[in-house]
Formats: sequence, structure tokens, C-alpha cells
Amino acid sequence: MSEGEGEISRVTRSKGQAKASYDKMSKWYDILARPERRYGYLGLQKLRAVEGETVLEIGFGTGHGILALAQSVGNSGQVYGIDISEGMINITRARVREAGFSERAVLNCGDAARLPFEADFFAAVFMSFTLELFDTPDIPMVLHECRRVLRSDGRICVVAMSKKGKANVITRLYEWAHAKFPQYVDCRPIFVLKALEAAGFQPLDVTEITMFGLPIEIVVARRGHHG
Repeated sequence: MSEGEGEISRVTRSKGQAKASYDKMSKWYDILARPERRYGYLGLQKLRAVEGETVLEIGFGTGHGILALAQSVGNSGQVYGIDISEGMINITRARVREAGFSERAVLNCGDAARLPFEADFFAAVFMSFTLELFDTPDIPMVLHECRRVLRSDGRICVVAMSKKGKANVITRLYEWAHAKFPQYVDCRPIFVLKALEAAGFQPLDVTEITMFGLPIEIVVARRGHHG
């Protein structure tokens, strides 16, 4: 069985705790998340947002992806972002204003398991190191919401820690830390491609790389028509 062994670890903290934690962390998050950023940019390159598109980023953090997307969609496009943390939104809003992109970026505070957007609204959805923050039962709900808000020809790109294949020592150590210190080690490896396929997405491009020995999957998929 190529999809690795064992169950995905559960997320034991509540969404309220996650929100409080990210609000507290927001001032330092740029430093903490710097290693992840290049993988996010790689995902954005693969998503290929273009002039005039309407794109959503889920879990945008301190806004580097939002800025890159706003640049890509141009004046005729629109970028929306949703994040659970007001602290992150305040930092991103200032960054967007400074870049002169306020007109083309709309930021929301909320939960991706219940997206506040109408069906068939977006050309593309982007998530980088976000899907693995959701508890296991929430992952299909988030992806179902992504499908709902995407147009029939829409696409999604997910960058996430991957549980695919046999867990190496670093992955096992990381999962142990996640179980012991969920407030600090908040994300954990998930079956990225499998989750997208189960939600009715059709894979277009799958990249497997590592970050400090941790497996990362970057999956670009099409919305698909069933379900």
C-alpha cells in the first residue's frame, strides 16, 4: 500500500484556541514561517493565477501569498483571503495597503469549513500549510467547501505536509511532538492527494519534495464534476 501507514494524527485543540494562538503569534509569524514560504511560492507558480481571475487564499497568515496573487490577477482581477486570526488579518491588511493593492484584495476573518462565499465564485483556490491544521473530520468539509465555491472549470492548489509513503525518523519525531505539544506543533502530515481525490477533485500536477526531511506534497487539481 503506497499511501503510508497508520492514521492521521488528530488535532486536539479547539478552533478558539487556534485563533488565540495565531493572534498571539502574528507579530513573530514572518520569522517562524519563513522556511515554509518558498514552498508556498512554488505552489503559487503551479497554480498560475492570471490577469482578471478571482482567487481565494485560505489561511493566508501574514499575507505574502495574498500579495503575490494580487500581483498576478492585476487590476481586473480580485483576490479574497480568509483566516481564523484577526492578528494575521491586521498585518496582512497593512501589507496590502502598503503595496497599493487594497482595491483588489478582500480579507475575511472566518472558518474555512463554512466559507462565506456563493457557489461557483472563484477561478482558483490556494492553501499553503493550512489544510493540515484542520482536525481530520474537518478536512473533507473544507475541501467540500472549496469545491462548492469553485467554478466548474476551477482549480485548487494545496501545499501541505505529507504522510504519503513510509514515515521517516523526522516525520515520526514531528508527529510525536504534535501529539505532546499541540499548542506549539500545530500541523501534522496528512494524505494530501488522497483527500483531494476523495473530495471529487481531479489531480493535474503532483510534486513531492522535502522540507528539513519532512515530506511535502504540492497538488494542483481541477474541480471535477461529480459529487
